[in-house]
Amino acid sequence: MAPQRKRGTVSPTLLAFGRRLRRFREAKNWTQESLARRANNGQGVTPQYIGAVENGRTRCTREFAITMDRELKADNELVELYDDLVKDAAFPVWFDWHLVEPEADEIDSFSLSVVDGLFQTPAYAAALLRGNTEAVEARMKRQQIFTMQKPPNFSLILDEGVLYRPAGNSIEVMREQLEHLATIPPELATIQIVPASAEHDGNSGSFYIATMEDRTQIAYVESGARGLTMSEPEDLATLSRTMKELRSLALPVSMSKELIMRTVKERWST
Repeated sequence: MAPQRKRGTVSPTLLAFGRRLRRFREAKNWTQESLARRANNGQGVTPQYIGAVENGRTRCTREFAITMDRELKADNELVELYDDLVKDAAFPVWFDWHLVEPEADEIDSFSLSVVDGLFQTPAYAAALLRGNTEAVEARMKRQQIFTMQKPPNFSLILDEGVLYRPAGNSIEVMREQLEHLATIPPELATIQIVPASAEHDGNSGSFYIATMEDRTQIAYVESGARGLTMSEPEDLATLSRTMKELRSLALPVSMSKELIMRTVKERWST
């Protein structure tokens, strides 16, 4: 798979749905204005909204997809596309990394501030996402990559500070999250902790490196505004050096597990 890597404000999944909607509209020789009048149970929406859906810049509702499917005589294709592509677009429109994860052969991840989303418990995710149920469900669904017949080989490196940073209003959330980390089998993922005192380039932010089956690599870097998916050789080389440095500083897997459980006992137990 070769996901779109040029960064912008469109989601690849929403764009795929929008392009199909546009083809159906153009096959009818309807303008966006004409289609807008047929939306929303005949009450209409703005042509600008139709344009935003077609360009992948907004996430429509399933009711909208049903109405468009009926008006455009799409024979349920738009509804099926919605269920396949748009329903899980609770991810921000710039987030296409979830398309890379299932196709990766290996994934190396460094988390600076919170537990990696693929290893979050529902309660921990809900605390970080401020109770957004739809976003939590989408995040939990990402974890299904570990039930695939051939899941990616995953290496997770966490900054020690993640173990002490509270999420939610109760210690139970953190205790459950850290106990979950400690019980993840090594065949699913190797988990290592970088001591908080370590000075390294990873202090600039969390990032992933995915190695695909053909050995090409794609990276994802988090920032305060949005995430960036990138494949430029210079960027990959920099991130690979940082990951190598982090791995050299990290505690062995067994010692990392001991640290996690000790933190549960000393910090997150009543």
